[in-house]
Amino acid sequence: MIVRIIAKFFCIVPVLLIGLAVNQGYVALELRQTWSEGIPAMAMVEAFETTNRADVTYGYVHLQVTLEDGQIIENERMSLPQSLWPRVKGQDSLQVYVRPDAPQEIVISRLMPAHWLIAASQMGISLFGAILSGLLAFFWNRALRNK
Repeated sequence: MIVRIIAKFFCIVPVLLIGLAVNQGYVALELRQTWSEGIPAMAMVEAFETTNRADVTYGYVHLQVTLEDGQIIENERMSLPQSLWPRVKGQDSLQVYVRPDAPQEIVISRLMPAHWLIAASQMGISLFGAILSGLLAFFWNRALRNK
């Protein structure tokens, strides 16, 4: 009885993975749009912060960009995966693309290809996982119905 309940709830996993894939696809799209349509600028690096826990290794950078019209855009905690951290660590300023009021306002030029690739590959992995878990849920529930 409990196995049937678990099998029914397992059908939620593919839906969640599809939601994650859509989110990562949206992130990749926004990164690409800011990079291609954004205003090139120099960002001042205000601070660096790293988190080196065993389960999460991320770095954060605080960027401040002053546009030609005097508008100041800040990103106080732009997270960077550990693999991208060495590319910007120790820099006082970074070349960026800015698209004010966009979901992804600032994109670091040096990191863009790798950052986009990470988001796109996470989208693909999530879709693959959704397909596999969907098939597993379907055949598991079918096998339980046939018993």
